[in-house]
Amino acid sequence: MNLESPKVNVAKSPQEVFDFLTDVKNFESLMPENISKFEIIGEDTFLFALKGMPEITLKRKEVIPPNKIVLGAAGGKIDFSLTGTINEIDSKTSEVQLKFNGDFNPMMAMMIKGPITKFIETLATGIPKVI
Repeated sequence: MNLESPKVNVAKSPQEVFDFLTDVKNFESLMPENISKFEIIGEDTFLFALKGMPEITLKRKEVIPPNKIVLGAAGGKIDFSLTGTINEIDSKTSEVQLKFNGDFNPMMAMMIKGPITKFIETLATGIPKVI
């Protein structure tokens, strides 16, 4: 299952956006209002839970400065990744898009498609407001 957030413009350079997204502590400020738990586990790992959903642990898996950050599931029963792509529009403006990729059975995909789509949209649209 592949899902994409809308592309959002951020009034910061790609490097500034990259630096923000590589610090996992900053993801707490991007979380939706229905978050019930957020915990930093390590320098590159955090855990979060939304109300009514299981806890999810994300770990920074790959970084390509200043254009790509990949977070992946750290443990748990499902394997997925969340990739942030940062493109330069000009020296002071970036375009950011989040992509979710996971391998789920059709029943699970149907159940989680809506909530995950909304979740990555919330993260992406929050970036310009928080940085």
